[in-house]
Amino acid sequence: MTPHDADPAPHDADPASGDTDTDTGPGTPGGAAAPGLIPAPRTLTWGPPGRRPFVLDAETVLSAAPGTEGVARLLRATVGAATGLDLLPGTEGPRVELALDAELAPEAYRLTADADADALRITAGSAAGVFRGTQTFRQLLGPDAFRRAPLAPGRAWEVPAVAIEDEPRFGWRGLMLDVCRHFLPKEDVLRYLDLLAAHKLNVFHFHLTDDQGWRVEIKRHPRLTEVGAWRSRSKYGHRQSDLWDETPHGGYYTQDDIREIVAYAAERHIRVVPEIDIPGHAQAAIAAYPELGNTDVIDTTTLSVWDTWGVNPNVLAPTDNTLRFYEGVLEEVLDLFPATTSPFVHIGGDECPKDQWKQSPLAQARIAELGLKDEDELQSWFIRHFDTWLAERGRRLIGWDEILEGGLAEGAAVSSWRGNAGGIAAAEAGHDVVMCPEQQVYLDHRQDGHEDEPMPIGYVRTLEDVYRFEPVPPGLSEEAVRHILGTQANVWTEVMQNRPRVDYQVFPRLAAFAEVAWTPLPAPAERDFTGFEERMTDHYARLDALGVDYRGPGGPLPWQKRPGVRGFPREGAPPEVWTPAV
Repeated sequence: MTPHDADPAPHDADPASGDTDTDTGPGTPGGAAAPGLIPAPRTLTWGPPGRRPFVLDAETVLSAAPGTEGVARLLRATVGAATGLDLLPGTEGPRVELALDAELAPEAYRLTADADADALRITAGSAAGVFRGTQTFRQLLGPDAFRRAPLAPGRAWEVPAVAIEDEPRFGWRGLMLDVCRHFLPKEDVLRYLDLLAAHKLNVFHFHLTDDQGWRVEIKRHPRLTEVGAWRSRSKYGHRQSDLWDETPHGGYYTQDDIREIVAYAAERHIRVVPEIDIPGHAQAAIAAYPELGNTDVIDTTTLSVWDTWGVNPNVLAPTDNTLRFYEGVLEEVLDLFPATTSPFVHIGGDECPKDQWKQSPLAQARIAELGLKDEDELQSWFIRHFDTWLAERGRRLIGWDEILEGGLAEGAAVSSWRGNAGGIAAAEAGHDVVMCPEQQVYLDHRQDGHEDEPMPIGYVRTLEDVYRFEPVPPGLSEEAVRHILGTQANVWTEVMQNRPRVDYQVFPRLAAFAEVAWTPLPAPAERDFTGFEERMTDHYARLDALGVDYRGPGGPLPWQKRPGVRGFPREGAPPEVWTPAV
């Protein structure tokens, strides 16, 4: 795999080596730690005591070498807006310089603030690396650099004398956002892309279809959004709750909305992985087009978009009509998500109950026709078909680790979510893997064991727990380690009805995850969580400036609580899943 804007080597540091060389220690520059830089850079050296800071003021110009013009445009739109400075083009006098160096890895960058040379320089192996360096630049300017307008127009901004050399540990540093269980408007999605960019994350996994809603316009199949995007009510809380929100819920993104989201991500050097679920999690599609379901088992015309949570028994029928239907869907998806931004397409493949196929004469006939052993191999037939179909069009299929069941398609990559087992099995078999184990990085799981946590589900996963997550399982062969593309945090929105609820579950833990994905940290038990917490003091101020409704260190604020709404908390430490369930 050669990730878009990423170093082709997905895992380039020993996690136990601790090869992050920073001048550390609490305090201020001059033999001290960076002011809350998150994720921590690989190497950072402060200028000697007394060295003048680089001053950003009305005289400062912006010098953008060929290939960095897009980054310069975004820098003016963000830092320029926050500071009130024009940052006009120029090459003389006090300046911020953006440059490329082909000797550096694509996302690697160097940042130097040198007042004696009247320059703050960001040099990188590609525009993506320059962009990552500008995020460090913003952090060095202070939290007010993350606001949309200047608090004190005309002030000068200072960056201490510093030299930073940095590059990511992994080429895949992702966040999966579920907009099916609860829809997030386009503006909220764009905002999350900005938040990913601010944390140097570079993959946005966009979960667009599920039982509870179909969220992308498909022009050849208009009922997918006319019918499939809307449900009459929603379960309120965990599926075991007896509460309902009787307000009809739904929404979808037009094709132009999707194009805007993809372009916005591409400007920020973020890849987008669209997910179209096959063959399970399909009730919204079946409600819109009943012929897609197992009509010889149930009356699919009675189905509506699902209004509760969990694993749904209504799955796609293994017919040629179903294949042609989803090929048509994917033709439009590939047009909306070009290969430069979306080399991978996620096909789901998870939580597909086989009961209807076992009862279906049509499904059983297809198993016999294809010479398959059982229903697991029938699911594998579905996945293999679309693996081949996507490969013929220059894309790669990725799916949840259930696609291992019945045999994995030759070119498929795996999102290992049920623990480490699926990832280990796939990597050792020569398949690329993204590690996203539920027990460690599902951010819908509760952050504390206190009864005030809103709609608490899953195991307690604190900020420290996420910081100590290690994406590369121990014991992998050297060859298998090379197949670990990276890691991803997942956000399922059953109990997140709106943006503030999503913010609360995601932050501040995404900051810890971002450091795990970017920085080559020591082994989990040896990581300096105390130092990370100290740096988070500055980072909370950045999140405040960005308007993020995060969970504070003291727990939920009064309006963040949801008293009386049932969750499904699990007690104790989450199990480590190492044995494949296939």
